[in-house]
Amino acid sequence: MDQESPQIIEKIKLSRLVDALIASLKSIKARKKIDELSKLTVSQTVSFFAILYERVRNAVEYREDHQVRRAAIERMIRRRLAINPEGKGEAENLLRELLWARYYDNGSLSIQDVDKVQEIIDKFQLIRKLIVTGRSNENQQYLSQFLVDLLTCEIEEVLSPAKTQESASYNFFIFQVLRNKIKIEGLTEDQRDAFFLAGLEKAYRRSDKSYQRYHLFTTFYKPINEYSETEIKELCTKLPKIFKKIEEIIKSPYVENLTRFVKKQLPPFLVLFEVIKTKFKEINTVLTDKSKLWTDVDIICREKYQQIGVRLRNLAFKSFIYIFLTKMIFALILEYPVSQFVYGEVNMTSILINTLFPPVLMLIIVFFFRLPDEENTKKIYQRIIQIIDAELNYESAMAYLPKKQKIKKPIMIFGFTVFYSLTFLITFSLIYEGLSYLNFNLVSMFVFVFFISIVTFFSFRIKQFVNEYRLVEKEAAAAPIFDFFFMPILSLGKFLSGGLAKLNFFIFIFDFLIEAPFKFVFEIVEEWISFVKKRKEEII
Repeated sequence: MDQESPQIIEKIKLSRLVDALIASLKSIKARKKIDELSKLTVSQTVSFFAILYERVRNAVEYREDHQVRRAAIERMIRRRLAINPEGKGEAENLLRELLWARYYDNGSLSIQDVDKVQEIIDKFQLIRKLIVTGRSNENQQYLSQFLVDLLTCEIEEVLSPAKTQESASYNFFIFQVLRNKIKIEGLTEDQRDAFFLAGLEKAYRRSDKSYQRYHLFTTFYKPINEYSETEIKELCTKLPKIFKKIEEIIKSPYVENLTRFVKKQLPPFLVLFEVIKTKFKEINTVLTDKSKLWTDVDIICREKYQQIGVRLRNLAFKSFIYIFLTKMIFALILEYPVSQFVYGEVNMTSILINTLFPPVLMLIIVFFFRLPDEENTKKIYQRIIQIIDAELNYESAMAYLPKKQKIKKPIMIFGFTVFYSLTFLITFSLIYEGLSYLNFNLVSMFVFVFFISIVTFFSFRIKQFVNEYRLVEKEAAAAPIFDFFFMPILSLGKFLSGGLAKLNFFIFIFDFLIEAPFKFVFEIVEEWISFVKKRKEEII
């Protein structure tokens, strides 16, 4: 170990929370091996085309990798329930679709899984009938979407029990370590814990709204598949109020503050969990020996930093493809005819700039991202010791105290509002002047602002990933100046990416015009291959 490495002398006495985490992980049982008669398998030929289709389909809808499978389950089950509203017999069709696209390995699911998933679908269909009937259209849509979120999350977790238990164990460990560091004036401990769980869900698990709803529901209630039919009928009278309460928790401003707090605490937990995963058979020896712990932390951190560099390029490319497919083509197709119709001419220079500048801007922004260094590794190591050492009482030391927001003077609020508005006015005025100098018309200006806003927002999201293992981020000296000019563009990019995502033209084409006939052909081909295979076996 080099001279700059942390001083390592004594042993570590593990805290009760670490012991509980290790015991919980050891209790997780591997999935039973599936016998040949029960195993679900699909054609490799059909699978090739299904994988190709899913990759193209997922390219037009930006999601983090861990959210793609649940979204695919939702998309598939919505389509199947539209054709078969009762949902009878759809579990096997759903599982075969997931196997085609390799969301699960071929042969990794069984007939028993079909029965479990069909039971879940049947129970959710019963709940839907009981709570949706007789309500307004708006309420029906809200309750139906909430139920679909719970349904799809539960199906995914039932099909991946070991991974689900592991994730829950790590999540609960972070909750136990950090919960006593938080005190929110005016709230009881139970209220604080509910908000903290919602913040932890967003920060650690990086859950979308569907999983936020599902995990909050299963925190206070059993998963739906564990209820009997009688219990479901009793539960249904309470569900609308339960859903409303969960929604209030998710949307609370407390959750945003707690999410930011958790994100700042996460790096040492992420590295600790990676140490546990890689050294699980000898984990007690590693965690109680500071020398061995430093060696593993150092190796894992360097590996993670390198992986960040690779994923940074992949995310930048994926983001650009998403922007290009869903926004650029649509906008550029409009720019030429609209300019011709409104102005009677087209500025080819503006079209060229609008085509080339966004990817160049993204490359420039990504180029300035910096990966964590060795100093960051040392800080993570020291924080891990604080977390796992029973003698340091890290979990009982208060570190975060959000207070009630002070009531600002009206004149101060007015001043801040005016100043914030000025940032928009100045930034977009400068853009307007620059583009006018290049003879951009208003249509081309709109397209330009549209592009750079989206690119800036996606670049900002990529930066959050770069900082995933950075314990303390140092703010650059020029950051306030950068924020002044780029916050308006970033805010607009967030609005365009989120607000217009529902208007994604390509998603409509794939989901309503391509997917249904495409998957129907897959089913026919699958059945034909299965038929021929059986005839061949009979001959042999």
